[in-house]
Amino acid sequence: MVSIIGLVGCNSSSKEEKEPVKPTVEIEDMILKIDDQIIDITWENNDSVNELMAYAKDGLSIEMQRYGGFEQVGPIGKTIKSNNSQMTTTPGDVVLYSGNQIVVFFGTNTWSYTKLGHINLTQNELNDLLNKSSVTLRLEEKIDE
Repeated sequence: MVSIIGLVGCNSSSKEEKEPVKPTVEIEDMILKIDDQIIDITWENNDSVNELMAYAKDGLSIEMQRYGGFEQVGPIGKTIKSNNSQMTTTPGDVVLYSGNQIVVFFGTNTWSYTKLGHINLTQNELNDLLNKSSVTLRLEEKIDE
């Protein structure tokens, strides 16, 4: 009798697991641009990225402002799922802050964020791209030619 109850308990808990959010556009079909320059980025595999991609399927522009001399910050326009953890960012990290802002680092900072991805550029390239008063970040679907 004890083993039957144990099996039933295992079954019911597995049914409660939530399915991950599926993007309506595949991550590899999205382009990241900063000031009209296509940027090579490696996206994380998490619900925050999936929800961001679903929200950006028709294109999303974010006006960003330099903050603290080491990051660009801009509002997404809505709140998306987050799974914050204390981290020290590295140059090129793209994170979600407060569930409704994207932060792109060209320096480092320690805070509680949800990691979205990492831009594959050198420190000098990141400084040239991001160390200015403002930039425009754009997510859009890749168009096959």
